[in-house]
Amino acid sequence: MARYTGPKTKIARKFGEAIFGPDKVLSKKNYPPGQHGNSRKRKTSEYGIQLREKQKAKYTYGLLEKQFRNLFEKASRAKGITGEVLLQLLESRLDNIVFRLGIAPTRASARQLVSHRHVTVDGKVVNIPSYTVKPGQIIGVRERSKSLEVIDNALSGFNHSKYPWMEWDSSSKSGKYLHIPERTDIPENIKEQLIVELYSK
Repeated sequence: MARYTGPKTKIARKFGEAIFGPDKVLSKKNYPPGQHGNSRKRKTSEYGIQLREKQKAKYTYGLLEKQFRNLFEKASRAKGITGEVLLQLLESRLDNIVFRLGIAPTRASARQLVSHRHVTVDGKVVNIPSYTVKPGQIIGVRERSKSLEVIDNALSGFNHSKYPWMEWDSSSKSGKYLHIPERTDIPENIKEQLIVELYSK
């Protein structure tokens, strides 16, 4: 299966929340898409609820099934609560940190910036979106890419203080990953325990 590139509003309506950011259509049609979306009243099974949560996490962070499972297995081998560690690993991905720093307006565009070699880690170009950033590393914009309109537009008016595990230096257009975020600091509305239960079956 290739990465999903279809209508994002359709996916947001499926989960009933704006997982890709503000959505005008979702605010008007806050029910599932399709002919019977507004009249569907079927009860979802326990498995269905768990699967839905996993799919929501995958769409939110832009991962494929194999990538997501590999990350879950890595989280299950690590010390700590598996669900929390999974979210921390997702948050530590380079494409996600580029998005959190405000360098890109969405995770999809952050992934594109990384893939097109516009982003550096500790001064060296890294073009792997899934690269795991470690605390203390500095993520910046490549010198020749600093004038890109998409980056300037994304950074304009962005509130860098909302993520306490990172700090931003506007003069150099770079940010430091201070520490792995606590679960309470991660703003995504994901019930990670349901994902753990799904994979534990």
